[in-house]
Amino acid sequence: MSYVFDMQATHDDIFKTLGDPTRRAIFERLARDGEQTVRALTDQSGVSQPAVSKHLGVLKLAGLVRDRPEGRLVYYSAEPQGLAPLIDWMSFYGAFWRDRFDRLENLLDRMDQ
Repeated sequence: MSYVFDMQATHDDIFKTLGDPTRRAIFERLARDGEQTVRALTDQSGVSQPAVSKHLGVLKLAGLVRDRPEGRLVYYSAEPQGLAPLIDWMSFYGAFWRDRFDRLENLLDRMDQ
């Protein structure tokens, strides 16, 4: 499966990227536990090192992780700001549904009167 992302990831990109349970687990682990090497992530993931590296590459392209080389090791950390397109999308639809429920509540109140 090939993923190509613009410099600014969209909510579709974020959904596609986090739709994979292994990538989601890697992102969650980095967000919860902080910076880690590929080796540490591999030891905890139950998948091969090449698979973890591939997943990290997809997460990085989506703007959800960043890497920091140090000598022969590369440290990865979560980029929570990468979730901004998803948060914006959820905020829009949250407001949309709140408005709809408010209208329904008003209609039901008028029907009771």
